[in-house]
Amino acid sequence: MHVIYLVAFILLISAGCQKRVVQRVDTDKVVDLSGRWNDTDSRLVAEEMIKDVLSRPWIQRFEERNNRRPVIIIGEVKNRTHEHIDSEAFIKNLEREVINIGAVRIVQGAEFRELMREERADQQEFASAETMKRWRQEIGADYMMNGTINAITDQYGKQKTVYYQVNLELSDMETNEKVWIGEKKIKKVISN
Repeated sequence: MHVIYLVAFILLISAGCQKRVVQRVDTDKVVDLSGRWNDTDSRLVAEEMIKDVLSRPWIQRFEERNNRRPVIIIGEVKNRTHEHIDSEAFIKNLEREVINIGAVRIVQGAEFRELMREERADQQEFASAETMKRWRQEIGADYMMNGTINAITDQYGKQKTVYYQVNLELSDMETNEKVWIGEKKIKKVISN
């Protein structure tokens, strides 16, 4: 009986002594450990959706009517899954793609706009007249992008399928007209 306790104790000690290995990998490398929404999903969906929205006729119509590039704001992307998905990280991926392509201009969302207004207010009191930024010089958005991330999970035994659907819409700020609707789907099969 003592031998069984001794073996169990040794196994417990050796299990606790396992070394954790941390390895740095290229941030573009696909690493999908859990099957949940991850950084690769966020980046790839953002890239594909922005390429799609910027290839559609709304942009050319706007430029012909206004003789300038349109200005967009990324509004809210709601996470309607049961997972924790950092929608702010996804929004930043969308904004990065828009800026890097350069076909449209992008302005700050509500939260950051308020921070900038607070700083501008401070400048009115504390900055020199030459460097102080003026009021009423903000660029108004012509279009707002909003959307949702949804997921459907199906599981039987040790196998699970997770289906993600990301829907984004671009709407005219003045008329509320939807000028583009985009959809990206991802399906993952997870086996244990």
